[in-house]
Amino acid sequence: MLRIHRLSAFCAILFTALLVAGCGNWQSSLPFPTPGKQDLVVLLEKGPLTHLDDSGNPNNGLEHDLLQLFGEELGVPVRFITSPRSTFAQQIRQGDYHIAAGWLSPNSDSSSVSSAPLFSTHDLLVQDDASLPLTDLAQLADKTVHVLAGSRQAQTLRQLAEKIPGLTVVAVDRSDILDLLDEVGDHKISYAAMDSRLEDLASQYIPSLRSTLTLSEAAPIVWQLGAHPNPELQARLDEFIHRVRADGTLSRLEERYFGHVHRLTPLDIEKFQTAIERTLPRLRRFFQDAERQTGIDWRLIAALAWQESHWDPFATSYTNVRGMMMLTEDTADRLKVSNRLDARESILGGARYLNILREGLPPDVPEPDRTWLAIAGYNLGPGHLNAGRSIARQMQADPNAWVDMRRILPLMAKPEYYSRLKSGRARGGEAVIMTENIRSFYDILMRREAPLPSDPLAALNDTQKSLSISPAPRSGQGIKP
Repeated sequence: MLRIHRLSAFCAILFTALLVAGCGNWQSSLPFPTPGKQDLVVLLEKGPLTHLDDSGNPNNGLEHDLLQLFGEELGVPVRFITSPRSTFAQQIRQGDYHIAAGWLSPNSDSSSVSSAPLFSTHDLLVQDDASLPLTDLAQLADKTVHVLAGSRQAQTLRQLAEKIPGLTVVAVDRSDILDLLDEVGDHKISYAAMDSRLEDLASQYIPSLRSTLTLSEAAPIVWQLGAHPNPELQARLDEFIHRVRADGTLSRLEERYFGHVHRLTPLDIEKFQTAIERTLPRLRRFFQDAERQTGIDWRLIAALAWQESHWDPFATSYTNVRGMMMLTEDTADRLKVSNRLDARESILGGARYLNILREGLPPDVPEPDRTWLAIAGYNLGPGHLNAGRSIARQMQADPNAWVDMRRILPLMAKPEYYSRLKSGRARGGEAVIMTENIRSFYDILMRREAPLPSDPLAALNDTQKSLSISPAPRSGQGIKP
């Protein structure tokens, strides 16, 4: 009898060991993040809702920034292990991280513990607006829908295919959902499925895209912690998530990354994309030369020029601002632009002026807010921009955060505010619209146009040449009165 008990105990221990080994792929061996001892290790899937990895916007993104904030709360650095979709599922099973993030929903098999929910989302069917819209799930019968392999949408469509006769689901291996949606816009495929949070963003790149059918109920977006997370880390993380949802931090980050994507109409986007194909090739070298001399991404300069003049070198307003970058005569003189109607001179002058505005902001203004504020100053003039920042401080808003300043600047057209300012009345709402439009145009160019290859020696020589610029004006005088 004693031998039987011992054998049973041994089998129980062996079974537990095998069970733990089976779950080992989900169990991190990393200790609790501790200052000076252990970083917070995050496995992060690249994607438009998670992490942006572009030369114009390195190392940022909605979930990326949230995780940085959590690391700061713990008092430890965050070590990101970024992964494309093709290898993310394998890496998440291998463990050796504290948190896995990538616009994830809870695992249906409960093989990993999830955090408290960050967002809510659902799956959408998208198609070209020229095709007959599907408005009922039953209409998916005998249709073919393409999805990203390994995505939540693939799982949703497989479940629907069990109920809807003839529904074919094609899972494709793409690194970017926008590549798949491009095929819908190009009429290569008829239907695709995507996350609802991508709807406005995708419409910036593919104006003919239409979401016509909701495919699933609402699903939470969470972070994965593995099968056996550290209890203290899990508690701290859930507390952090509840707080940033309650205090507005989460909403502010959403506004920071996606608040600008609702402004352009499909006609605006189509007109811009046509100009990218037909007009930009003649001007690209001028924008790229301006980047070499100022360090500003040439695609941002091009986006600014499109907003100002639609890339018309002879553009003139009733206030006599002229040229590709719509420079005033005083500003052109200050920047040594001899001919405002010369495309190359105008582009370089406008880029230099934007650089002056950007560098003139206080050192504690972070990017990308520094760039968006400088663009607003391009429209308002530095005097009015500083006055707007002063109003923000008086109203307990953050003068360094674009999400706050875009709410404050329109107030400068109201007498109760501008009557107290030395700079006087300003069309702050116009500056906000201009900046938000430029952000959208810049997004489109970053997707469609390659960044300028780095050339450190040439950049150094060009920077030295650009140091002979006169200082920015102190008054409210700027590019536009």
